[in-house]
Amino acid sequence: MERLARELGGLPPSLGPVRLIGIDGHAGSGKSTFAGHLAAALGGAPVLHLDDVATHEELFDWPERLRAQVLEPLAAGRPAHWAPYDWVERRFGPERVLEPAPVLLVEGVGAGRRLLRPHLARLLWMETPRAQSWGRGRHRDGRELSDFWDGWERAELAHFSDDPSRPFADTLVRQSGTGYEWTSGAPGTTGRATSVTERNGLPRA
Repeated sequence: MERLARELGGLPPSLGPVRLIGIDGHAGSGKSTFAGHLAAALGGAPVLHLDDVATHEELFDWPERLRAQVLEPLAAGRPAHWAPYDWVERRFGPERVLEPAPVLLVEGVGAGRRLLRPHLARLLWMETPRAQSWGRGRHRDGRELSDFWDGWERAELAHFSDDPSRPFADTLVRQSGTGYEWTSGAPGTTGRATSVTERNGLPRA
């Protein structure tokens, strides 16, 4: 993981002074866990969770809010001021400040969508099959959220049908019994070369 962190930290800035790294994949694919490990390897890099940007009514219709609150300020080298969504209270919470750090991880379904791709220094895709990912998510959230998951699955299918991320991924990340391994994504999709397969000896997330 430290080698990947050094590689990402050495990339040219992609959003003002920030190296914006996208971590995308199906819901339940392990994006948040992987982002946490990677952030630690980067010395505590900030992580923007797209679950905090989406809402019940706007599962994927949040691009303009993200652009205005986060992308434009960081592109200008200014702190971003944004309010995370509270999924229990069903409203936006207190405002937070996101400084233009050298590396910023943005993780969530849609982190590689067409709005974000021009601003990414690297796009990572969690290579966990859709059915397995959704099964994990349903098990994690319990039966009380089964109706939500029914709606989410339809929305995610529609989103990736219209705006797929995986074909544009620089790096495909897989979980194994000993941690993670990653391989190059489709060549030439974003104009950046990627590493050969690497392994990280973390416990399975």
